[in-house]
Amino acid sequence: MDNISALLQDPAAWVALVTLVVMEIVLGIDNLIFISILTNKLPTEMRESARRIGIGLALVMRLALLGTVAWIVQLTTPVFELFGQGFSWKDMILIAGGLFLVWKATKEIHHAVDPVDKEEDFIASTAATTFTSAIGQILLLDLVFSIDSIITAVGMTPHVPIMVVAVVAAVTVMLVAATPLANFIEKNPTIVMLALAFLMMIGMTLIAEGMGFHVPKGYVYAAMAFSALVEVLNMFARRKRERDKLAKAVSH
Repeated sequence: MDNISALLQDPAAWVALVTLVVMEIVLGIDNLIFISILTNKLPTEMRESARRIGIGLALVMRLALLGTVAWIVQLTTPVFELFGQGFSWKDMILIAGGLFLVWKATKEIHHAVDPVDKEEDFIASTAATTFTSAIGQILLLDLVFSIDSIITAVGMTPHVPIMVVAVVAAVTVMLVAATPLANFIEKNPTIVMLALAFLMMIGMTLIAEGMGFHVPKGYVYAAMAFSALVEVLNMFARRKRERDKLAKAVSH
């Protein structure tokens, strides 16, 4: 086990910690978008509980996975080859997670465009099944991102305590930001469609990574940030038009 006091006095350990915390928070954006859209489908009184339970269980799962770091690292070893490309368990998990995200985003986009078709709702109709389904889907997606982030973290630092602190810090930020983000998405319908497009892009990125094509994360998040900025400007423009229209109506 690492000597905690020695780590506290090591500047390199602090740099690794800050880097890992930032990385975990950035990767957590994907999870937060998915959690927000998913839990907003629940009855109002269930939403916050679903977010807290889902994120809390995700924290437990991540900490448990950190206890199996040696096994997780071995997931990068190819287990079979197809068309000259080796595929490891990590690759297959990323591909499965990407397909899951693309499918969910596509179903939600279809439901948003054609809300009359109730059979297309991807969550079961009963409240109990819906709550359970939401928690299960949160954990399923978090498992995909956790394995990817842990393998990345191992390449940055060999110290498990640093990884644990980074995970706890990132999940704490997710807990704080989950409800405000979900409320913001719910109050702005156009943001929902943009968020679904983000999920589809992230899903395709996971599939590409699993197929052996490296996609720089910086480009993906830069595109997301630019699109979000454009949408924020559109929101300001719409609100200004609404205020001007209201002021014009009052003056008449």
